[in-house]
Amino acid sequence: QMVAEAMAAGALGFSTSRTPIHKTKAGDVIPGTHAEQNELFGIAQGLAKTGGIFQFAPEHKILPVDEWPWMRELAGSFPNVTVSVNLNQDDAAPDVWKTVLTQLDTAQQDGLNIVAQVAGRSIGVLMCLEGSFHPLAFHPAWQDIAHLPHDQKVKALKDATLRNKFVNEVPRDNGFFEHIVLSRLWKMFPVTDANINYEPNPKTDSIDALAAKQRIVPMDMVYDQLLANNGTGMIYMPFFNYSYGDLSMTHELLQHPHTRNGLSDAGAHCGAICDGGMPTFLLTHWVRDRARGPRLQLEHMVHRQTHQTATMYGLTDRGLIAPGLRADMNLIDYESLNFDMPSMAYDFPANGRRLVQHAKGYEATFVNGTQIVSRDEFTGELPGKLLRGRR
Repeated sequence: QMVAEAMAAGALGFSTSRTPIHKTKAGDVIPGTHAEQNELFGIAQGLAKTGGIFQFAPEHKILPVDEWPWMRELAGSFPNVTVSVNLNQDDAAPDVWKTVLTQLDTAQQDGLNIVAQVAGRSIGVLMCLEGSFHPLAFHPAWQDIAHLPHDQKVKALKDATLRNKFVNEVPRDNGFFEHIVLSRLWKMFPVTDANINYEPNPKTDSIDALAAKQRIVPMDMVYDQLLANNGTGMIYMPFFNYSYGDLSMTHELLQHPHTRNGLSDAGAHCGAICDGGMPTFLLTHWVRDRARGPRLQLEHMVHRQTHQTATMYGLTDRGLIAPGLRADMNLIDYESLNFDMPSMAYDFPANGRRLVQHAKGYEATFVNGTQIVSRDEFTGELPGKLLRGRR
């Protein structure tokens, strides 16, 4: 009933999580994780009148077997509901995505409205001393300085005795530090400029490889990188979509007819994830700059972020430049399209933190004909209104 009421008020759909990595602050899995089929179908019933999206985050390695049967049944029972499932590559089952693409093709051939929501690059974290996640935080010695202001942390970390603890002592924690940090050094990459290399080569660009080349302990390099630029240095570590050490899997997903762009987290995990720039990245990396594989066409990447997305969500008043539709447009200086270096901002309530990365090269942005950006700066105009879906 609540879902039906929300849809009648203009909601776009319903989203839930069935992955065990989403937990409460107390460490418990969230309620949707183990929801039974009758509950899922009951929620879909609330979407049936208006139509809409039934989206969920799965546990990827079991998706083709445990989740797919009920997804097909739900899509068949509610034909005006789009079933959307996150599709990422998990190191524990790096080829499952291929099975899911085959299942997607079969479902669409059978007239079932199932799509996969995919990211435009690997999904990972930017680790820094100001952030919520970095290699030193898993070492017991960190607890002695975790409470200090940032500048005092940096000063303390320059102490030779403390450095020796972090660099050379492996904690006696039943292998936790080794599992979380030391075993992942091949997937940690120093951030050296604003245009982060999101497709680095683990054999040459990782902390592990660079430390071996310089004949130093990898944790030495981790330490120096985090202390760089007065303690604002960053390390990128992909979690999903990088099992092959490149973005070849993502390249295939971005071309598949039954995938849709999404998963560009800009409002969650704000102390570790900075993916609000992904729409710009889709235009820079995939169309212009990619060096480790084939690129994609500009018009294809624009379509996936405009008309294709609008159509999926039932937003029929936008997504194209055409008479009668909203004049929502970006005018881009394409050769100049790039990013500033990510940084930590403290502008949330209670001085809360969030990683931000500003894009450059947007000559103008219009919302329904009103200019809100001029040469990368906001004009102060705020014409936007609450977005409501089909009702």
